Amino acid sequence: MDEPPRDDEHASRVHADFDELHEKLGGRLDDPGRQAIDRVRNAAAARDGAELRRGLVTLRDEHGWLYKELATHPRLANLLDELALLGL
Repeated sequence: MDEPPRDDEHASRVHADFDELHEKLGGRLDDPGRQAIDRVRNAAAARDGAELRRGLVTLRDEHGWLYKELATHPRLANLLDELALLGL
């Protein structure tokens, strides 16, 4: 069986980890927070460094508690560290 492309694996992993965060947050996540998280998710999945930075700044400045949840989620924190090491 053919291996999926590496980018597809990365995107799948990103989406799965963010889905887990959504489940953890449950009803505490309002529409603006959900949209902010989705922008970060999509930028991370696409490896779009500029959009990821913008999304994280917005998340930090406008949704501080949500930024903390993201930063303390073990796999998402690791993912953000990996992307930072790649210069994204």
